[in-house]
Amino acid sequence: MEAEQPSSVTALRSTTMIETRDGTRLHFRDWGAGRPIVFVAPWGLNSDWWDAPVLSFSQHGWRCVTFDRRGHARSDDPCRGYDFDTLADDIAAVLDGLDLQNIVLVGHSMGGAEVVRYLTRYRSHRVTHAVLIAPTTPFPMKTDDHPVGTTRETIEKTRESLKHDLPRLAAEAAPGFFGVPKNSVSTETMEWWYRMFLDRVSVKVLSDLFTLMNEADFRTELRTIRTPTLILQGDIDKSAPLELHGRPTHELIAGSQFLVYENAAHALPYTHTDRMLADIVAFAGA
Repeated sequence: MEAEQPSSVTALRSTTMIETRDGTRLHFRDWGAGRPIVFVAPWGLNSDWWDAPVLSFSQHGWRCVTFDRRGHARSDDPCRGYDFDTLADDIAAVLDGLDLQNIVLVGHSMGGAEVVRYLTRYRSHRVTHAVLIAPTTPFPMKTDDHPVGTTRETIEKTRESLKHDLPRLAAEAAPGFFGVPKNSVSTETMEWWYRMFLDRVSVKVLSDLFTLMNEADFRTELRTIRTPTLILQGDIDKSAPLELHGRPTHELIAGSQFLVYENAAHALPYTHTDRMLADIVAFAGA
């Protein structure tokens, strides 16, 4: 799982693309000036998801870097590499390609699991603070030694449904994702969200990553993290329930901080942007 030290990552940079060690080109955005904060998107979404937070952070003296995961939006789909080690290597390629230091590394949902794998695989190289927002860690699946998760049968059933009725599933999931009606979110915003699933990533990639994030067990790995870590989670999150994800992740990372947002769902970075900004600044400093 642990990678060779970062010199082994070859990251070639063009104007808006970084080439990873396996030749996959990742699209990135680099906005603002100041201390770098790097954002990793949730399952099925791309760097567009971070537009509202990046606008706020960049106006408050931060250098904001986002990128499209392989197989998403403007990045290449190499038809391989959809595992957490490779996804962590892709994060490393972005950080090395831009030569970032003293980074606050932020991951949302599955992006939180990618951040965890980066921290353990690269020994937190370049990163001084980590923020996990509604992470899919530590372990979503129900097993003999983890009786509170989702059954393998349910996971497989959902994965199969992605192949046959993704447009309906995505549209129906939008209100719960944003926490409507407790959070006021327009129909157009919800459509913008689910169109990312339908238009910017293949069903094959969605399916592979859905299986990956639901079957990955990070329990042992989380105990090894020594990087200062902040965990943010909403109390009405249906996508990654608080007691299955945020709280046990906090309990496994020694010294981590854990904040629960009242009436926030999985879309916390969009619906509670200002509070998230304040909490990250208070945690990591400027």
